[in-house]
Amino acid sequence: MKKNVFVARPPEVYDAIVVGSGISGGWAAKELCELGLKTLVLERGRPIEHGKDYITEHMPPWQTPFRGLEDRKRMLEDHFIQMQAGPVNEYNIHFFINDRENPYTHDPDKPFLWIRGDQVGGRSIMWGRQSYRWSDLDFEANAREGIAIDWPIRYRDIAPWYDYVERFVGITGQAEGLPQLPDGQFLPPMPMNCVELHVKERIEKAFPGRKMTIGRAAILTVPHNGRAACHYCGPCDRGCTPGAYFSSLSSTLPAARATGNLTLRPNSIVHSVIYDEEKDRAVGVRVIDRETKEMLEFYGRIIFLCASTLATTQILLNSKSRRFPNGLGNSSGVLGHYLMDHHFKVGAGAEFPGFEDRYYFGNRPNGIYIPRFRNLGDRATRHPDFLRGYGYQGGASRGSWWRGAEMDGFGVSLKQALRDPGPWRMWLTGFGEMLPRYENYVELDPEVTDAWGIPVLRIHCTLSENERKMREDMANAAAEMLEAAGGKNVQPYIDDYKPGEGIHEMGTARMGRDPKTSVLNAYNQMHDVPNVFVTDGACMTSSACQNPSLTYMALTARAAHYAVEQLKKGNL
Repeated sequence: MKKNVFVARPPEVYDAIVVGSGISGGWAAKELCELGLKTLVLERGRPIEHGKDYITEHMPPWQTPFRGLEDRKRMLEDHFIQMQAGPVNEYNIHFFINDRENPYTHDPDKPFLWIRGDQVGGRSIMWGRQSYRWSDLDFEANAREGIAIDWPIRYRDIAPWYDYVERFVGITGQAEGLPQLPDGQFLPPMPMNCVELHVKERIEKAFPGRKMTIGRAAILTVPHNGRAACHYCGPCDRGCTPGAYFSSLSSTLPAARATGNLTLRPNSIVHSVIYDEEKDRAVGVRVIDRETKEMLEFYGRIIFLCASTLATTQILLNSKSRRFPNGLGNSSGVLGHYLMDHHFKVGAGAEFPGFEDRYYFGNRPNGIYIPRFRNLGDRATRHPDFLRGYGYQGGASRGSWWRGAEMDGFGVSLKQALRDPGPWRMWLTGFGEMLPRYENYVELDPEVTDAWGIPVLRIHCTLSENERKMREDMANAAAEMLEAAGGKNVQPYIDDYKPGEGIHEMGTARMGRDPKTSVLNAYNQMHDVPNVFVTDGACMTSSACQNPSLTYMALTARAAHYAVEQLKKGNL
């Protein structure tokens, strides 16, 4: 393989460098630019434009080579890892990374799925948009149970920043007054359909400690901040031209660009952070141009790493110096460790006869949510077999004409059978917390490099007995709720799950109070290198069971304001 060519560039120094343009990177760019910093955003993926490059947004199945199912030949050649994730299909495969060019390794008997975006905006274009706050039940869990280390923050520290980002993003939801799932700044909620309302009533009557609510999602139900309300067209993972769902392309990057302080450079693969031992500071980053393979250097006063959990940690591990031979800011030795995800693919489904005269409007891009009801800190909710808990996502719907692919018959009789919608079915899928464990970790592979000569990650990650016990309860509890709601043919399931498949990977550069046991402080600032901040999922000290993206946004906005304050004081 041809070695990277180093090409010198004029030593322009930016006020800030942000690595990554996804959910965290977009927020870092917006806040730093609006606070007056000349900010360079480096994105490893290709450039795309909001709307213009959503090339399959409303493409009907009959215009696709494989009717929207999958292009197996292309996927097997270039996307053999990405294709294993549920959200990846023929319509959106162009938004996901090329696995052949971007390999990683893992233990043969411990598979891990690393699902990655590959363009400006990252995975914010394809994400599920579920947006939930964490509570002190989550921030205090490690300390309460003596697991890993304590979070250096509590809910009161981040609550104002949840408010801040929710007001900008636009979160649809219903206030419920639950201590384990704090309410937020909500736009009007999306309505539940008739079966969901029926199931909600029956569950809450049979199980007084459980609540079913509409999902809290970063999707507009009314016009907001210059973006249009959702019109329920459905294909959200192909891009959203009206901007009804939140993404970096539709929201934070345009806000950053409007300041005149943003420089965005796509096709820029960050190799490592440049550390100056005399200054005891990071002074910039090394970048490999994706197209030319030239090695470039860019300089900045502060650096925000927002490349995504594992990509950020890969950069840090590859940033070696005499002081940090095992990776930048790794004096604690915990960099790369305590990898987590949300385990799922477990729950139950059931049929609900008796509503055949009812239907619903459009394709609602949201479902229902049943917040955590296990191990809430009291005797009544304590489960004897496992720690922490889980929540359910799901919904009720009727079978469409797609079900004809699995039906017997052909010709007129089949067409007649497909004129009416299928029976109502309700499904509940659990998302469970994964405990932070030292033995779940990533390291640089000593032999394998990517297409640009950068050492790749070797990932070691498995579920513990705690998660396996939890999964049993997730299936059983889902079945008992559907049975109590009057469901028929209730079918619990526990499908095969691979770590990473939840696409909520987090940890590996955790926050903490003690530099001896953590990488970052309470403001996402490196203990060892104070002008470097990590605000993507790598910073997480535990995983909770709620979708984490809203927390990443809040932590990023908080860290950006803190960084600028420290910069003005001359501390950075």
